[in-house]
Amino acid sequence: MSVDPNSLPPPSSAYVALENGCYASSGLTRGPWHPDHQHAGPPIALVARSIERAAAALELTHMARLTANLLRPIPIAELAVEVQTDYAGRNVAHFSAQLNAGGKEVARFTAVAQREAALNIPADLPGHPLPHAPRSVEESSAATFPFSADLIGYQDLMENRIAQGVFFRGPCAVWFRIRYPLVAGEEPSAMQRVAVAADSGNGISAVLDFRRYIFVNSDLTINLLRKPHGEWICIDARTLLGSSGGGLAEARIFDSIGLVGRSTQSLAIRLRE
Repeated sequence: MSVDPNSLPPPSSAYVALENGCYASSGLTRGPWHPDHQHAGPPIALVARSIERAAAALELTHMARLTANLLRPIPIAELAVEVQTDYAGRNVAHFSAQLNAGGKEVARFTAVAQREAALNIPADLPGHPLPHAPRSVEESSAATFPFSADLIGYQDLMENRIAQGVFFRGPCAVWFRIRYPLVAGEEPSAMQRVAVAADSGNGISAVLDFRRYIFVNSDLTINLLRKPHGEWICIDARTLLGSSGGGLAEARIFDSIGLVGRSTQSLAIRLRE
């Protein structure tokens, strides 16, 4: 007798580690565009995890930049991660990585990791102290991504609170907290928490109607000036459109202490057929 997958208990993590750098994906990674495809946030965070481990082996504990080039839709299937150290110096190292599914490369990554060291910052620097999120987590209203409720997906993986604006109606600031482990049995790192949220910038700040337009991001770059703290990450995003089918989603990234970095996404915009 066949079993309705929707009648089964929800998965308890986004991924389960297998062997040789492979991972089983769960329905918690499902995105809004196709029932068989992942939201890009969880797999980007999964690769960030592997790069972090390679950097930690060199005692480099701050990932200053992560760039993901999204080559194909990422299936909800077994994934394989490969990481290379391209250059390692005393204080900085450059890494590259590939994400594969079904024998095909689905995403390609580069990253920069740095050695952390205590540094006293003068109190009167221009632009400092750094800004805070529009509202704190406690002051922000609970919200749920208005994706389909018929299937488990990214909307179940993440807890959200809106700090400013409205979902999908222009500039919007949203707090994200991952409800489940990214990888079974592990606590997500600060960078993983940022990565799983940052790919949503172009969605939360959408200025075009989902029913009439497709606006897909083919990349994501995250730059962090320090390591984030706490479980909650705020993505304060806006979408800007060009006149030739291109666009840019950009966001400020906050934790409970203040600004931690920025992200950008290149957009390809088309009318739906």
